[in-house]
Amino acid sequence: MRFPGIRGFGVLAAAAVAGSLLTAPVASAAVSCAVADEMVAAGNYWAANGTNPGPADWQNATFHVGNLALVRTTGQSNHKTYPWAQANGYRLPSDPSRPFFPDNQAAGEAYLDLYTYFHPEIPLDSIRTRIQDEVASVRAGHRDYWNYVDALNMAMPSFARMSLIDHEPSYLDAMDQLFRSSEHKLYNEFTGLWYRDERFKGSGVFWSRGNGWALAALTKVLQVLPADDPRRPEYLRVFKKMAFSLSLLQRRDGFWNADLLNPRNHGGPETSGTAFFTYGIGWGITAGILDASRFRPVVDKAWTALSTKALQPSGLVGYVQPVGDRPATAHLNDTAAYGVGAFLLAGQEVAKLQGYSAE
Repeated sequence: MRFPGIRGFGVLAAAAVAGSLLTAPVASAAVSCAVADEMVAAGNYWAANGTNPGPADWQNATFHVGNLALVRTTGQSNHKTYPWAQANGYRLPSDPSRPFFPDNQAAGEAYLDLYTYFHPEIPLDSIRTRIQDEVASVRAGHRDYWNYVDALNMAMPSFARMSLIDHEPSYLDAMDQLFRSSEHKLYNEFTGLWYRDERFKGSGVFWSRGNGWALAALTKVLQVLPADDPRRPEYLRVFKKMAFSLSLLQRRDGFWNADLLNPRNHGGPETSGTAFFTYGIGWGITAGILDASRFRPVVDKAWTALSTKALQPSGLVGYVQPVGDRPATAHLNDTAAYGVGAFLLAGQEVAKLQGYSAE
């Protein structure tokens, strides 16, 4: 069996023993007003040039979650998200053969952001019904719906947020059971990283964007879960361990490899994973969960890479690995809705760290 990540395993093991992190000095982050300008440029470019903008699929949902973060951070709007949600009737896509397929729940997060921050009159019936039906299925013993790491981001935040809206603890109980099933099968305690799905267990392949989905999910749930919730300590433990591991694996140029432990496998910049890591680690610093002296250089270095190399003068966010389920090469002009959304979420947290927000 080939273990392409053996060098990366060694780095993590050595660092864990040493208990220290060596971080090269990095240049100061761009001034906060520049972050806002960069976010607006990226959001407006995709709003004008993005492909297949209509469906309420996971790709568009990720963009719109980021797009609303853009509005909340800068006070500027490209007026795309509300019409998109209206056109889709605030409904989740459905697939009778896979009624609880997590990808089809991703739009719920964008609808919930609209409801929470801008339009409390919009209906949440589609999200509520899907979650209630899934809770019943989990109670009946079906706990394997989140069997790929992307699922955590697609579904977990909506469970947490709807539980608070409906004052319904059964949503959190089901969410936790689904998470624990995924964690048992896909989370690697030694590395602090997630396999994309069970096909990759033992391969040494830890996909950057897959781990980005996991860190983003934990970030979003920790933002809303009450401080005294009994489930919180485990989510926080995994979040911190991921952040530590990722801080060791960041490339010198500020990006993370598509294959986190093997820089020779599809080496080069990759934006989507990098942006999600920047978002999660940035929020951890702001929330006081991660030590700023240790992790702020990681975020600053990552944002410099995203804003000066991935973001082009036109506003196109490049080096976004195409749709897939494993590491792949990303090129300068490769872009996608989810990559732009991740970039905007990262920008939101960087702006907060720099003391800039329209909220």
